[in-house]
Amino acid sequence: MQIKTLLIANRGEIACRIARTARDLGITPVGVHSEADANALHVREIGRSILIGAGPASESYLKIDAVIKAAKQAGADAIHPGYGFLAENPDFANAVEAAGMVFVGPTAETLDRFGDKASAKEAAIAASVPVLSGAAGAKSDPDEIATEVREMGFPVLLKAVGGGGGRGQRLVESEDTLMQDITGALREAKSTFGSEGMLLERFLPAARHVEVQIAGDGAGHVVHLFERDCTLQRRHQKVIEEAPAWGLPRDLLDRIASDAVKLGESLNYRGLGTVEFLVAGDDYFFLEVNPRIQVEHPVTEAITGLDLVALHLHIAQGAGLGLTQADITCTGHAVEARLYAEDPANEFAPSTGEITTLSLPDGIRIDSGVEAGDEVSPFYDPMIAKLIVHAADRETALARLAEALDHTIVAGVETNRDFLTALTRDAEFAQMKVHTRWIDTRLEALTTPPADTNADLWRAVAAVLFVTKERDDQTTNPWANHSTFTGWRLCVGDALVEAGQRVTMMSADHEDEELRVGPIGPDGQFTVFNPDETPLSLTCTDLGSGRWRVTHNGEALMLDARINGDIIEIATADARRLFRAAPPLAFAGGEGAAERAVESPLTGMIVDVIASEGDVIAEGDVIAILESMKLEISIKATAAGIASNITVTKGMMVDRGQIIAEIAPNESEET
Repeated sequence: MQIKTLLIANRGEIACRIARTARDLGITPVGVHSEADANALHVREIGRSILIGAGPASESYLKIDAVIKAAKQAGADAIHPGYGFLAENPDFANAVEAAGMVFVGPTAETLDRFGDKASAKEAAIAASVPVLSGAAGAKSDPDEIATEVREMGFPVLLKAVGGGGGRGQRLVESEDTLMQDITGALREAKSTFGSEGMLLERFLPAARHVEVQIAGDGAGHVVHLFERDCTLQRRHQKVIEEAPAWGLPRDLLDRIASDAVKLGESLNYRGLGTVEFLVAGDDYFFLEVNPRIQVEHPVTEAITGLDLVALHLHIAQGAGLGLTQADITCTGHAVEARLYAEDPANEFAPSTGEITTLSLPDGIRIDSGVEAGDEVSPFYDPMIAKLIVHAADRETALARLAEALDHTIVAGVETNRDFLTALTRDAEFAQMKVHTRWIDTRLEALTTPPADTNADLWRAVAAVLFVTKERDDQTTNPWANHSTFTGWRLCVGDALVEAGQRVTMMSADHEDEELRVGPIGPDGQFTVFNPDETPLSLTCTDLGSGRWRVTHNGEALMLDARINGDIIEIATADARRLFRAAPPLAFAGGEGAAERAVESPLTGMIVDVIASEGDVIAEGDVIAILESMKLEISIKATAAGIASNITVTKGMMVDRGQIIAEIAPNESEET
């Protein structure tokens, strides 16, 4: 059948991605949205979108009846689920087809088989695909799980049978934390996947993660589109993906691909799917099947030249694969980085709020679901964009990705940009001397920002540009009012010369410093003084259209600058830098009180309150546990003292920045 109208039952970048290909094929896309997403980019890009419920996914994107109703309202012939949400739900697939529409994906029977890790493992065994050894069947009794773990020997990996995409996995390494790990894994499995069943498997401490993209027509014909390497993971969540899998023997990869195809053929697989493996030396073991399009599908598109969404829709319309294995070739190397709104300094906790500035690099593929001014909601995955680079070889691809990340700027929320940049330039990763836990073993080094030898210069340039740049709308210039800054001015004739204007500059890493910008000297020369009154001399020449020439110590530096309110963005050949200006003393004071107030780092639900009123608290003690975006985050005290004014209880919703408790000074220690 010919699909004329396609309902996209998803949000964010994947909804935008599917809509673009649908339009190219002459198919009219229609979106859905929650109340929280009413102004989201996918709603704006698709052009028509239907409200399906409130902000929480359980009240909108996961409501089968609401999505089916929206599809009927749109007059849709088919529904594409994207990834996540209902993409792997067999009940949803059945409901779509019962309503007379096409489900763009596998059959409900296939989803049911692969949606349960225990049955997926059985299917792999039946197809003679190697699997990891472990306890037989799924288990949900904590004592039974503990007994099995002890018999298997540490370490053991606990995997929720309903999990996927790296979620629902917990490594048990010692008797000391055994019961805590088991109860935590069961709780997470229940809250996230609705089932407490756990699979117990042998853990491979130094393996690579290799997955094979397959496509099937539902009639027994299955092809592979080569492999992807997703070894760089943090807590089982993929960070950087690439294709093909560099450094592994091609004959080994061919055997892995052959087994992936064999598994698909054994079940008459329909649509796109990914068969995941762990590779250790010359051995490989089946992990799971993701029966949907993957987040990392762009790297496969890059090396094969195929549009996977178009192929998906082609299959769904009953037109078959339209290609054979011999038609599929691999050219060059592609790598993708996932840019997230998360805070590496706070255990990678999601960072919610408004994206006030978003500047993404030119010359590479960008798949994004947000723009400047959009909100990162606590209800959904905090992805900002995927940066995809395709080059002739891996070395060039990584170098170009690193450069692209250097030219990426996000303000308003924390991001993992610097973390990604450190990964792309890491020598061990360059030689692929990594494994699935490698990031966790080097986390401190990878999250420590590199020293910028020109940090003082760029901070001074930002201060000069902010102070001197003419504004189209003077009412937006906080410096137009004499009372908003300290320092002094000289009036020479009709000209106002600012001599000693002070400004606090905050950089992207939140380091703030109060600077004094001296009066304009001959030929546009400025002297900028740091808090120690150490002078730094430079000239700034406006070349028009946002282009500037800066000279310092005999060097001429060209840059592009953009000022938006109190935000100064500076782009040079090697990087982009972001600064925020404020009147002096704006960031001063209140440190003592602030460190004793315990704030929620983001919006979410309190799932446990650990501290009680009057408890003696040490710095770093956990006060409460917050759940946001399906993650549990420990809220810790930043000072020692006595717990007081605890304002939250289990099950309460809190906002980002909300004070949940205070740590009063311990008077007995002070005296």
